[in-house]
Amino acid sequence: MSFYDATVPAFLQILNSLSGLIAKAEAHCAAKNIQPEVLLGARLYPDMLPLSKQIQLASDFAAKGCARLTHSEVPSTPDTEKTFAELRARLASTIAYLKTFKPEQFEGADAKDVTFPAGPNTNLTLKGQEFINRVSFPNFYFHAAIAHGLLRHNGVEVGKRDFLGVA
Repeated sequence: MSFYDATVPAFLQILNSLSGLIAKAEAHCAAKNIQPEVLLGARLYPDMLPLSKQIQLASDFAAKGCARLTHSEVPSTPDTEKTFAELRARLASTIAYLKTFKPEQFEGADAKDVTFPAGPNTNLTLKGQEFINRVSFPNFYFHAAIAHGLLRHNGVEVGKRDFLGVA
């Protein structure tokens, strides 16, 4: 399996499922007469980030992860989304961006150095395989799973098949 095949399709599957989750969340708010801001600001615990930020971070870890693996320019995405529609647009933009990558851009990426921020004033360098397995995938799946959990916790009827994008 190529490094491209191990990364881009996995990101695309979950980004598409997050789009579906956002659509279900919006429909849930409409059906239950819940202000969207309530759900968008939902947290599992007060010191955790809200739903909107979970979606933004999942998007960032996918896009920036691929950019760093291929030594492409890392996209800048300000976190300005405040509505379901804006989050869906961000996900659509990230999906479109990932679809611009070609398999040959990932050739040898598993063994190349990847440098990334590891704090406000610190950078870390790992080989591509380590970067994807220890940083990019774990963070991506964490934020996507938290988004799913927040919706489920708040009564949106979503399950595992929704998370996997096969519902």
